[in-house]
Amino acid sequence: MAQVPQTFLDGLAVRTWCGLALRALGRARAEIDAINVYPVADGDTGTNLYLTVESAATAVEAVFAGYETQPAGPTLADAVRAMAHGALIGARGNSGTILAQLLRGMAQVLAADGAQPRCDGPALRLALRRAADSARQAVAHPVEGTVLTVASAAADAAERADGDCGTVARAAHAGARAALAATPAQLGVLARAGVVDAGGSGLVAVLGALVEACTGETVDAEPDRVASTPNALPEPEPDPETEAGPAPDADAGDCAAEGGGPAFEVIYLLEADDTAVARLRTRLDALGDSLVVVGGDGLWNVHVHVDDAGAAVEAGVEAGRPYRIRITHFGLGDVHTGGPRPPRERAQRAVVAVVPGQGLAELYTEAGATTVLARPGEPPASGELLAAVRRAHAREVVLLPNDAELRDTAAAAAEQARTEGVRVALIPTRSAVQGIAALAVSEPGRRFDEDVVQMTSAAGATRYGEVVVAEHRSWTTAGICQAGDVLGLIDGDVAVIGADVTATAETVLDRMLQAGGELVTLVIGDEAPETVAAHLETRVRESYLAVDTVVYGGGHQGALLLIGVE
Repeated sequence: MAQVPQTFLDGLAVRTWCGLALRALGRARAEIDAINVYPVADGDTGTNLYLTVESAATAVEAVFAGYETQPAGPTLADAVRAMAHGALIGARGNSGTILAQLLRGMAQVLAADGAQPRCDGPALRLALRRAADSARQAVAHPVEGTVLTVASAAADAAERADGDCGTVARAAHAGARAALAATPAQLGVLARAGVVDAGGSGLVAVLGALVEACTGETVDAEPDRVASTPNALPEPEPDPETEAGPAPDADAGDCAAEGGGPAFEVIYLLEADDTAVARLRTRLDALGDSLVVVGGDGLWNVHVHVDDAGAAVEAGVEAGRPYRIRITHFGLGDVHTGGPRPPRERAQRAVVAVVPGQGLAELYTEAGATTVLARPGEPPASGELLAAVRRAHAREVVLLPNDAELRDTAAAAAEQARTEGVRVALIPTRSAVQGIAALAVSEPGRRFDEDVVQMTSAAGATRYGEVVVAEHRSWTTAGICQAGDVLGLIDGDVAVIGADVTATAETVLDRMLQAGGELVTLVIGDEAPETVAAHLETRVRESYLAVDTVVYGGGHQGALLLIGVE
C-alpha cells in the first residue's frame, strides 16, 4: 500500500495560502458584507477582510519578487513575516484588524529563532494557539460569539488533532465551522438578525484556504451564513441586560453597544514603544468602544469607535507617530444595532477617481466624484477601488485611475464590479490633471457611451507634467540624477534635471506649451515653494497669449507640482 506523503507549510505554501484566501474572500465578500450586523451594521466586514488579506498577499509577492534570481526562494520565516506585516499595515475595520493579529500570532511561532524551515503538524498547532490567544489579548473587552470565539475553537480543535499540517488544518477548519454555526446562540443581535458572525465567517474562509494550501484539496462548501434555517440553533431567550444595553465589559472588542454607539471609526498605524501603547489603550478605552490594538516591535495598528475622532488621533500623537489615519463617519444607517438599514436608491451615474492628495480629493468631491486617496508610496489596491465603486451606489460608473501604474488595478476592480451588475467604463487617465479635464466635460444627462467618449477625449487631449525631488541616484531619460535633484517629468518621462524647483517648473511648462494649449492647470503640493504658483501664472500671462491658468492646492500629494495643458 502506497504511503501518503506528509503535508507541510513552507514559503511557497504560504504564498499559495494568501492567494487562495484572497480568492475565497473575493467570492464570499458580498455575502459576508450582507450579514455584517455586529458590532456596527455598516455592511463592510467582507470587504475589510478582503482588503486586509490583499495587503498580506501583496507583501508576500514582493518578497518572492526579491528572490527571483535565487532558486531556493523565500524561507517560511520570510514569507510569514511578510504576510503578517502586510496584513498589519493594510488591516481594515474591526475584523480585519483582528485577522492581522491572528496572522502575526502565527508568524511569532513559525518565524521564531530556531524554528524549522518547514512547518509540521505540531508547529501548526502551536501557531494556531498563539494566533487565537494573541488576538484575544489585543481586544480591549473580548466578547463571545465573534471571530475571537471562532479562532479559539479552531485552535482547540487543532490541539486535539494528531498528524501533519493537512490533518491539523482540516481539524482547525472543522472546529471553526462548528463554532461559527453556534455564534447566534452566544450573541443576541446575531440571533435576532438570523445570521452568524460576519468576521467569524471570513475566518472560516481563510482556514479553508489553509487546508487547500497544505493538501491541495478544496474544502466542503462553506456553511450557510444565515442562521434562520431548519438546522439553525434556536434564538436564545432575551437577556434583560443585553436588551437594555451591554454589560459594562461588553462595550468593545468585536462588539459594541447594541442600542446606539459612537459616530466615528478611527484607524491608524502607529510607531510607538510598548509603554506608550499601554497608556494609549487606557485612554482610548475611556473614549469609545470596539478598541483593538494589534502589532508590536514598534509598529501598531489602532482601531476604535469614538464620538471625538480628534481626541483619538491626538492620543496617538501623544503616544508616538500616527499615520495612514482613516476616519469614517457612521451614516444614519450604519448604527450600532442589528436592525436592517433602509435601502438607498441607486444613482444613475457616478465618477470614481483616485486622487494623490487631500486638496484634490476635496476638489473632485465638490465636482460630484467619489474619491480614493492615494497617499505617497501607498497606491490603493483593487479592493479599495471596488469599495469606492460600491460606495458610489450607481448603475453606471466612470473610473479614473489617474496613474498609469494603477491601470491594471483599476481594470480588476472594474471587472469585479461588472459581475455585480454595475456598468463600468475605465478611462485610462495617467495623471490627476487628466482626470480634472475628464470630469470637467462630464454631463450626466448624456447617454453613458457618449459621456465616456467625451471624457476620454478631454483626458487624452491633456498633456501632463510634474515636478518631484529625486530620492536616490538613478539613470533617467534626461541623464543621471542625484538624490535631491529636482526632476521635471512630461507625460511620465524625465525631461529636465535641475536644482531649483521654480526654474525647473518653468522649463517644464515652456516645453509643454511649445505644442500649444488653451488652459494650464497647476496643482501645488504642500512642499512646493509658496511663490511658484504666482511665478508660473505670470510666466503664462506674459509669454503665452490667450492661455488661461487655474491653480489648485493639492495638499500632501507626493509631487511638488502637477501641470496640465489642454
